[in-house]
Amino acid sequence: MKKPSSSAPKAKPAGKAVRAPVSKLYAVILAGGRGERFWPLGRASRPKQFVDLFGGKPLIRHAVDRLRGLVPPSRILVVTSRDLVPATRKALPMLRPDCVLGEPEGRDTAAACALATAFVHRRGGPDATLCILTADHLIADPAGFRATLAAASGVCARRDVLGLVGIAPTRPATGYGYVELGAPFAGPGSAPGFRKVARFVEKPNLGTAATYVASGRFVWNSGMFVWRVATFEEALRRFRPALAQAVLDGILPAFGDERKLRAALDRVYPTLEKISVDYAIMEKASNLVAVRGDFGWDDVGAWPSAGAHLGSDAAGNAVHGLVSALAASDNVFVNTQDGHVLAAMGVENLVVVHTADATLVCTREAADGLKALVRGLGADPATARFVK
Repeated sequence: MKKPSSSAPKAKPAGKAVRAPVSKLYAVILAGGRGERFWPLGRASRPKQFVDLFGGKPLIRHAVDRLRGLVPPSRILVVTSRDLVPATRKALPMLRPDCVLGEPEGRDTAAACALATAFVHRRGGPDATLCILTADHLIADPAGFRATLAAASGVCARRDVLGLVGIAPTRPATGYGYVELGAPFAGPGSAPGFRKVARFVEKPNLGTAATYVASGRFVWNSGMFVWRVATFEEALRRFRPALAQAVLDGILPAFGDERKLRAALDRVYPTLEKISVDYAIMEKASNLVAVRGDFGWDDVGAWPSAGAHLGSDAAGNAVHGLVSALAASDNVFVNTQDGHVLAAMGVENLVVVHTADATLVCTREAADGLKALVRGLGADPATARFVK
């Protein structure tokens, strides 16, 4: 599901650690992606989660570091593509090697979530609780983020519910999925702020989105979820029995033996239905609850939104690297090459990104269509033949 970016406030201090209210809390970081919207810095071999423009470390490292004090590294799992496992392990040396799990091919988030839940089942048992998180977002208030996850994990561990972390909307964005919040979720094991989910709405038009934001009843669907292993597996068996059988019977028994696991993944994964967890499970479940997150979330989905997190000059140009700009305003300039000057004059509302082997120039508005350009260059833009 495509989501547009939103500018987040400047990062706050990390603050105190938040103790998880459950004894067996795991975190799963989904780290797919092919780097298309951050080309030429992002590549198929170095997708968005490895971009290190923000705070001097890659986004996937931010995703792990902001869990500090809530989930120990021994209970953090990353699900990525098999070809990115070595790079992921290198970026995250604090994780156990077997906690970086490689899919032989992408089958969307329902398969990834089922696989991750099976992994946690083997490690922590059916009563373990896990958070499904993202590898390529920025969060300005990590302490607030941890507090939200702690509250959600407590509710999902005590009640037979699937939890969704919604984002308090800051504007009527038309590219997000929206979730309407219903009645308060009350009773034993609940917590303040949790509400039942009334419905999902996919990408409304601008007028409808404005109505949603004004109502105060809607949140953006962040793609972050919390559930107990047994609760998700029950929903999987009910709504996607073929996927449940394939993963729970075909892959779960192989965990603990690397050779058997690889063989099971190669045998089973190509047969799995390619569908998002939203469509497969969440939009069908009646036991879904949501909590509103307000911790400065930004999906930094493309170059224009990334500019909000870079240094800027007096003319509103977002700048990274050696850049000289004259009579230029409201641009994004990224230069990754030491000793090379990126110079611009008399331009506005452009995105200019220079790397060792490619340079991108486009308008801010056109940047959302970068996938089409990259696909036109070939499967690997670094080696594609360019038209003279």
